[in-house]
Amino acid sequence: MNLQDTLTAARRAAAILADTPAEAIDTLLTDIARRLEAATADILVANKADLAAMSTDDPRYDRLRLTAGRVHDMADGLRAVAALPSPVGVELARTVRPNGMTIRKVTVPFGVIAVIYEARPNVTTDVFALCIKAGSAAVLRGGHAATHTNRLTVAIIRESLRRAGLPEAACTLVEGPHELTDAILAARGLVDLVIPRGGRALIDYVRDHSRVPCIETGAGVCHTYFHSSGDVATGRDIVLNAKTRRVSVCNALDCLLVDRSRLGVLVALCHPLAERGVEIHADPEAYAALDGAYPLLRPATDTDYGREWLDYKLTVKTVDSLDEAIAYIDRHGSHHSECIVAEDAAASGRFLRAVDAACVYANVSTAFTDGGQYGFGAEIGISTQKLHARGPMALRELVTYKYLVTGSGQTRP
Repeated sequence: MNLQDTLTAARRAAAILADTPAEAIDTLLTDIARRLEAATADILVANKADLAAMSTDDPRYDRLRLTAGRVHDMADGLRAVAALPSPVGVELARTVRPNGMTIRKVTVPFGVIAVIYEARPNVTTDVFALCIKAGSAAVLRGGHAATHTNRLTVAIIRESLRRAGLPEAACTLVEGPHELTDAILAARGLVDLVIPRGGRALIDYVRDHSRVPCIETGAGVCHTYFHSSGDVATGRDIVLNAKTRRVSVCNALDCLLVDRSRLGVLVALCHPLAERGVEIHADPEAYAALDGAYPLLRPATDTDYGREWLDYKLTVKTVDSLDEAIAYIDRHGSHHSECIVAEDAAASGRFLRAVDAACVYANVSTAFTDGGQYGFGAEIGISTQKLHARGPMALRELVTYKYLVTGSGQTRP
């Protein structure tokens, strides 16, 4: 692959997309959804080839695995994006100056968006749909583990682009050695934005090496704090859902913080986790409270604090107070998703205000950190930084803006 030529083609494609009617993009996405479902059997064969090269014990295995239902969900995600209003050309502000000139702030595409991600085939369709709906070309650098699945999915997308009379380079899959990733990160002038989506190591690498502006997404070290006023039934259900709904995703619970005054209910809080095979790594006090009553129990080590498990494992840590819980989250969290279980409204309010994270919950599972659950449609990832976008990144975050100034011959004195 000649990456320079590939990115140049993507840039030309972006210029065409910026002038393509929104209705044509929506029709394209609907066509891709139809073709994707029609090719389900072939996609599952390709996915099976990828799965065969990965151990079933690998935390990424569930992310990589497709079923007919998951392919249908990918297609529905495309349709959902097609049904959303276009984020391009939206007037954000308008001002008329004393001299009569009009200043309008209007959304515009980024141009070329490169997304570097790991073994999640659904990201391929989600990312492409969001990028093209936002008027940008997508350069996709998927993980090697999903090679066969991504290759077939992108081929389906490019066939639809070709039939729609749009440039196939609007969706480009970059395959090859690690050096190609570095080349994408250095491609200022050809790539306008890089978004890493995956584990902490990937995100850190992109942030530290990119010369192209990037947005950090993905890594989630998520906590739930069971306050002294917490309701046991509420806490039990939230912990179970946040931990076990899908352990391999970034909004899954990694650490349960328990107020020391409530250690007596820790067994009740954690009991349903045992039925799902969750191994608890507990600090000494929590270990003593669970010992003999919880079967999958291990003493926590220093490396278990601040760890994103992506597995059926959970850290349990005892804290003295709300202040200590907030301080612990500040020290060990990743600014992703944090929760308090409390009946005390003042305590919940302080937690919501004081915790520095993209998404902060009171009596709600962190599993809701998702663009679809927030009503945004498909998402490109969860941004954990503070500039440009934070939290679930969907269509509204995939455009930038420019100022359009019109007048009748005004000149500046």
